[in-house]
Amino acid sequence: MRTILFLFLYLTFGHNGLSQVNVKSRILFILDASNSMNSEWGKQTRIQAAKEILVQELEALRGVQNTEIALRVYGHQTPFNNLAQDCNDTKLEVPFGENTLDAIQARIKNLEAKGATPIARTLEASAGDFPDTLAKNYIILITDGLESCDNDPCVIAKKLKEKGVKVTPFVIGLGMDMSYLANFNCIGTYSDAEDKDSFRKVFNTILNSVLLKTTVQINLNDLNAKPTETNVTMFLYESGTNQLKYTLVHTLNRLGNPDTLYLDPSLTYDLVVNTLPVTVKKNIQLKKHTHNTIEVPAPQGFVKITSPKSSFSPQFNVRVSDKSGKTLNHQIYDQTCKYLVGKYDVEIFTIPRIYRSIEVSQSAIYSVDIEAPGQLEYSFAKPMVAQLFQQNKEGFWTCLYTFSDVLTKDKLLVQPGTYKMVYRLKDMKSSGYSNEKTLTIYANKTTTITLN
Repeated sequence: MRTILFLFLYLTFGHNGLSQVNVKSRILFILDASNSMNSEWGKQTRIQAAKEILVQELEALRGVQNTEIALRVYGHQTPFNNLAQDCNDTKLEVPFGENTLDAIQARIKNLEAKGATPIARTLEASAGDFPDTLAKNYIILITDGLESCDNDPCVIAKKLKEKGVKVTPFVIGLGMDMSYLANFNCIGTYSDAEDKDSFRKVFNTILNSVLLKTTVQINLNDLNAKPTETNVTMFLYESGTNQLKYTLVHTLNRLGNPDTLYLDPSLTYDLVVNTLPVTVKKNIQLKKHTHNTIEVPAPQGFVKITSPKSSFSPQFNVRVSDKSGKTLNHQIYDQTCKYLVGKYDVEIFTIPRIYRSIEVSQSAIYSVDIEAPGQLEYSFAKPMVAQLFQQNKEGFWTCLYTFSDVLTKDKLLVQPGTYKMVYRLKDMKSSGYSNEKTLTIYANKTTTITLN
């Protein structure tokens, strides 16, 4: 199934440096109005969604100084025919000029999707849409699929480069099969967005990149100072305040590099990387109109709590704390969680509780394997006031578990060992009715007690 692609091409002619802040920018929007854009996408057709997002989000360009915009459309003039395609169906609908936004929005609203998908011929024609080579020239192409005519966009891209036109594309596929995206390898890099909201965010991100040209990558470095760590939420606050400006999930792109971000360079930031424990970097200042790299040491490994020989499928909770005793995480049994490299204390909520000191290493899994528990199955003739005890190394008895004084039967997992149960009938109003019972729990076996 073909889905919407969002393709951003940045074309520069000659040697236009990014430091030339006042150089005019020209953005050519190319909209796919081929017949396939009439297919359903969520609650709308693809063409309806693309038109809606373009008309609304283009408002961000209203009144922006030193910026001109134009509109080219393809596939909108000749209806689709199974026997023949109009591969010349591409037209510059609104050329570059002053104050063209209203004309572009009006033309987009009235478009109907009809015909073929001549991407290559459109790209070739678009190079001539720019009045001169003195501005910073951009193309933003919205399309729902691959070339449907005989021409090859890869060949066109190569020809443009041979003519001195530099093409730097960013492709965003909405809900797209990644093997489908691989067809754009010849043009440049790409990423994917899953839904309409993601499409809108991508559009805004690219507009910001065109206007600001300040890019950022955040390197979460391992012990070898390589940016291999990822998949963690990051908060960017205005420095020294609690004003949250960006919420991002760190991502490595398809090439394995930290994703490129577009941040407001006028602010100073405090970065909070939500590793376990949290990593903070303060007073980050960005250089405008260039690519910034923020280096954050974040080497991590993994912790997993298991009882591999157990036949009872235990589901113990686990508390992980740092060496000062501060709780970092409540982890679930058999779950693998990531932590910064270092030493930690682990408390496993077994009966009795198990305490371990562990050391997490780079990219390795520290597995805490506990002895298989046994099962205590009890049945009371009447509600009891009862507790379970274990004798400690000093000879004193420590309470491990308090039984419900409502339930008269239940099962619980207990680690192997010898225990004492102290109890009396709940409705007996004298301590003289207290009793005790010694019981032994064996791994993977059920111990049954019945009290009348």
